[in-house]
Amino acid sequence: MRTRLAGALLSALALTLTGCGGSAGPAPTAAAGTNGSDGTDRVEPLASPGKPRLPVTVRSFGGPRTTVEKADRIVPLSGSLSEIVFTLGLGDRVVARDITATFDQARELPVVTRNHDVSAESVLSLHPDLVLAESTTGPDEAMEQIRDAGVPVLVVAPARGLADVGPRIRTVADALGVPAAGKRLAQRSQDRIAAARKAIPPHADHPRVAFLYLRGSASVYLIGGRGSGATSLLEAAGAVDAGAESGLDKDFTAITTEALVRAAPDAILVMSKGLASVGGTDGLVKIPGVAQTPAGTKRRVVSVEDGVLLNYGPRTDQVLRSLVRQLYGNTR
Repeated sequence: MRTRLAGALLSALALTLTGCGGSAGPAPTAAAGTNGSDGTDRVEPLASPGKPRLPVTVRSFGGPRTTVEKADRIVPLSGSLSEIVFTLGLGDRVVARDITATFDQARELPVVTRNHDVSAESVLSLHPDLVLAESTTGPDEAMEQIRDAGVPVLVVAPARGLADVGPRIRTVADALGVPAAGKRLAQRSQDRIAAARKAIPPHADHPRVAFLYLRGSASVYLIGGRGSGATSLLEAAGAVDAGAESGLDKDFTAITTEALVRAAPDAILVMSKGLASVGGTDGLVKIPGVAQTPAGTKRRVVSVEDGVLLNYGPRTDQVLRSLVRQLYGNTR
């Protein structure tokens, strides 16, 4: 999530729907995350990841090759990367978390970021033998301080869509010395995503969905365009990314009445904390332009938990199922 939003937030700075598209009737208003049947927010680790075989040498995204001698004390610097490590079955080796790692198994770990910025001092105080980072993890000075201390840092290619789920899992697994587990988890994830897509009921029209990033307390109101990260997920759910289709080429653009009317969404996709920050659906429809859209008129709002919506990791199938459920009602 932070990977796609960082640039937009610096320059400017989980799904509720009441029926949309096809013949499905209105769905009840309810925030959606990726909770299990027991109401917990947990990842599902592989049963037998195998013993890590190290050292290994891997290449960082856009950078040099990195040799990983040990992986007994791991610090993943994004929620997505934490999710992958835990789901590989190696969560007992993680000693800290990024603020966006909010699932139950990671919740009690110390946080080493402040408002999404990495604290090099906090990371180094935990004596990690491997740090996993995104291409936008920063600030640069903090990352250099970690490298200068001799800690291997593996930068993983950013998650932009469904096609990145498998490669990111395998990259992390290779760095941790469990490539076979990585292949198994990647295949499991891809199979589950395919099953979620098969659950989409037949529908005549593809609902137009606009992804809005909202932070009412900071007066940040953005509409996603091409490259926001939501396009792949929406298309997989049989929908159209209304912002991208309307010609918004930037990742994110400040919301205007004109932009929203041009996008003409049938539904609006938001993160759950963002929706809460503007006062829920009642507050959302007061944002200029929202009430003039079909989504605003019919109060069709889809909300997904912030920490999982754009992770494109092992729980993406759950996000996709939630989106499908809310767009089309109950599915098989």
